[in-house]
Amino acid sequence: MNEMLWKLLEAAGTDAALRQRIFATREEKDPAQALCTLATEMGFPITVGELFGEGEEYASNLLKSCNGGASYPLEGWEDSYDLFFASLEALAQKS
Repeated sequence: MNEMLWKLLEAAGTDAALRQRIFATREEKDPAQALCTLATEMGFPITVGELFGEGEEYASNLLKSCNGGASYPLEGWEDSYDLFFASLEALAQKS
């Protein structure tokens, strides 16, 4: 997960109001953009391209590795957006 998302997650871990604001971004017309806008407003700048490019870069690097890389395309990869919300939901359940 992106470093800025980790920092936002840490902040949300101790701030229930922030968690609610983050969860509310999923109801927006463009949830990924809404999350990035909120993160940036909170001092954790991230763009939609960074948010989704991270998982793609990881999968691409696996396939082009010359030292035992994957010999077949991956069916998918975990993206930072989904991992972020899964982690946030886990935090919310602990609170």
